[in-house]
Amino acid sequence: MKWMMFIKHLQTLPLADAGRAIRGLGFEGVDLTVRPGGSVPPEHVRQALPEAIRTLHDWGLSVPMVTTAITSATEPHARDILESAAAAGIREAKLGYVPVKTFGTFQSTLEQFNRDLDGLEKLAKATGVRVNLHLHSGMYLTSLAAAVWFLIKDRDPAAVGAYVDPGHMFVEGGRDGWRLGLDLLHSRIALVALKDLFWEQVPDEKLGKARWVTRIAPFDRGAVPWPDVFDVLKKANFDGWISVHSEYQGSHSWRDLDVAGVIDQTAEDLAYLQRVLKPLGVTVPSPQPTQTR
Repeated sequence: MKWMMFIKHLQTLPLADAGRAIRGLGFEGVDLTVRPGGSVPPEHVRQALPEAIRTLHDWGLSVPMVTTAITSATEPHARDILESAAAAGIREAKLGYVPVKTFGTFQSTLEQFNRDLDGLEKLAKATGVRVNLHLHSGMYLTSLAAAVWFLIKDRDPAAVGAYVDPGHMFVEGGRDGWRLGLDLLHSRIALVALKDLFWEQVPDEKLGKARWVTRIAPFDRGAVPWPDVFDVLKKANFDGWISVHSEYQGSHSWRDLDVAGVIDQTAEDLAYLQRVLKPLGVTVPSPQPTQTR
């Protein structure tokens, strides 16, 4: 298994500083955002993506994947993004999310996105960049592993894959749903995202009792059973890229950290994973000495 860091919560740093921090944590690669508000603006991707990759390469980092907001091949910058990724040697892209906006529309939304995937699969085949559906909890098509399986099962595995996220899968199936989801998708797992979550009670007058909500949590405090997850991944023979999502900013986090706090918490998360995954023979990144260019 190879490890990269999702750059989302380091985007306020100059890219070189973000690269230095990511390399200092021991990661091999960067999960680079190429979407509105990301590290690379989609409208400038043909020029900006190669420049960003050169900056990260200066810190000894590869860019194995790009995280996009693409949900259709007909979107203005979809082809630009995948062609630019292909030219840079990037072979994986995360697609955007398709919301289920109102009750009663799940099936029609699923069928429409299935048609949209036809075009995305063709574009993926043409560019050699696989497009991946990220499992995300909430009112999204990809919150259910069964829906992701329906969308990808008859498609070319080299063109369309599953980007599993055990944290989000645990939220939607906290007893064994996450495990069954990984079982269903195991032959098509292209990427793995890591984050942990827990449930928290907040007052809700409408319910007349406390409502349970989820928060992103440190790996040693969240609900995800990480040794069990990695045992399943090993049984699935997964040996690809893992993206660590240190999403410790904003209202969805157990605590709203500044960038320095995100970096420190990521180091603590890695130390926890080293401790609990060592018996499984899983190698986890270790912080590196401070580097200069």
